Amino acid sequence: MLNHSSGFMIALLLGSALFTVGCAKEPVVVETSIVILEGEKDPAVWGKKFPHHYDAYLKNRERTQGYSKYRNDNQDRISPWPFQFVLWDGWGMAIEYNEPNGHTDMLKDQLAVDPSRKKAGGTCLTCKTPYAPSLKEKLGADYFRKPYTEVHAQIPKQHQELGLTCIDCHDPKTQDLRLSRWTLKEGLKAIGKDEGKLTRQEMRSLVCAQCHVTYVIPKDAEGKSTYVKFPWANGRWGNISIEGVIKQIKDENIREWKHTPTGQKLGHIRHPEFELFSAPGSVHWAAGVACADCHMPYERVGRVKISSHRWESPLKKNMQACLQCHNQSPEWLKQQVLNIQDRVNHMFTKAGYTVARAALTIEQANKTPGADAKALAKAKEIYEEAYLRNTWIGAENSMGFHNPPEALRVLGDALDQARQAELMAREAILKAKGAPKEFDMAKIDALVRERYKGKDKKTGFRADVPKKAALIR
Repeated sequence: MLNHSSGFMIALLLGSALFTVGCAKEPVVVETSIVILEGEKDPAVWGKKFPHHYDAYLKNRERTQGYSKYRNDNQDRISPWPFQFVLWDGWGMAIEYNEPNGHTDMLKDQLAVDPSRKKAGGTCLTCKTPYAPSLKEKLGADYFRKPYTEVHAQIPKQHQELGLTCIDCHDPKTQDLRLSRWTLKEGLKAIGKDEGKLTRQEMRSLVCAQCHVTYVIPKDAEGKSTYVKFPWANGRWGNISIEGVIKQIKDENIREWKHTPTGQKLGHIRHPEFELFSAPGSVHWAAGVACADCHMPYERVGRVKISSHRWESPLKKNMQACLQCHNQSPEWLKQQVLNIQDRVNHMFTKAGYTVARAALTIEQANKTPGADAKALAKAKEIYEEAYLRNTWIGAENSMGFHNPPEALRVLGDALDQARQAELMAREAILKAKGAPKEFDMAKIDALVRERYKGKDKKTGFRADVPKKAALIR
């Protein structure tokens, strides 16, 4: 039998061993025998090997409201800024435009949206399904030209609502980050960035940049899509500017739709998060921060440390990602975000209403007999510049937070150019002995309520949606 002293020592040693195991900084991870085959798109299969990551991934299906002043899941994104109906009249964006839900549901969101938003055909699936690369390979030009429903039908039935999955960003064999979209590969080549020399930290932004960027859709004479690409030909790493994007749209005449009020064909801007974040003036980019640092913060699941695969705003997680570097309170940090966004929204509102005023004045000039053609043509030329700049910030998903100095610079230029366009249109009317109309914010809002009032609960202007276009007083 053990004496009292021996028993005490054994208990002490056992307790010490348990304490050591329970407080280990990083547990030993036993590699499972599960093999993920090349081309495996079902996230549930990957989840058998990485259950904690998969659990986090599934949380993307949850809806959240009230975490942000400007960007909440599934909210109407156009009615809160009424001037956008004037800017997008003639374009599907003015019919229905909502905040996205989780990345896992992005194809479901697209299937549910008004059909006018899917007129670009199969091209629209490029970022919405993991089957996009193989569909492009299989269908060739028809992937871009064929109607959306025809291309979508090529996806296996069990995956026809499947959004972002593991294979979009990871190599099945090594789990290393990799690029799956030809659009980004071609974009990197255009700016002289060698895909083979990318660092891991660069990849932690670039897998996001496969979709969180603007893109253009060239059209043929029949108006059918012929390709989809990033308009980066005039950019470089760390400086893909709106000026360079506009130049490419003009040089290649990538004007995708006809604006009803001004009667001119225009290009368009879609969610340029990577471009704004990486542009000069970005404090976080200059500090070497990657998209994943803020949107996929590390978290503990039991004894395991993982990067969160619930991709979302830091505002949803009480600024957890920010606290990795900043030592202020979550409340203080959130207020700084709101201060920045409020000021960007102030400029977005001023510029947006000024661009809308220019559009309505050009519309009047178009209807004025004998309006000066030269002045009117100049007004339309300048209007295009203002429209694309204002949309550059409006379409971007951070309300300017990703790069406040650049956001305010671009909006300042949009405001100035919109005023110039309005003055040229007024000159065209005055030379024909006409009387230009006056459009202030209240008159534009009244016009929007009448001209674009919603046909149902989800399309067109909705007066029941809280207005967010605001000026700081």
